[in-house]
Amino acid sequence: MSQDFKPYANEADVLRIGDLEIENRVDRVTLTGDVVLTKDKAGLALATELQSLIGRIVDALQAEKQLPETDELKVTKTVKNPFA
Repeated sequence: MSQDFKPYANEADVLRIGDLEIENRVDRVTLTGDVVLTKDKAGLALATELQSLIGRIVDALQAEKQLPETDELKVTKTVKNPFA
């Protein structure tokens, strides 16, 4: 569940909230897609989950002692598929 998602902790975690995909990296958290927050209990549940996630992202950033003004994103490396 989303409570296990620790922002900036690894390069592996992916979380979904509605059709919104949240990808964890050590230098960034990427949100792609969309989430529809309907005016009902289902929308409230999604909004609450999203609020919790954003709160943990803010907490992780605020906990950094020497947060730079901006950060160069690390270029992803393409490696040969060992199974091909």
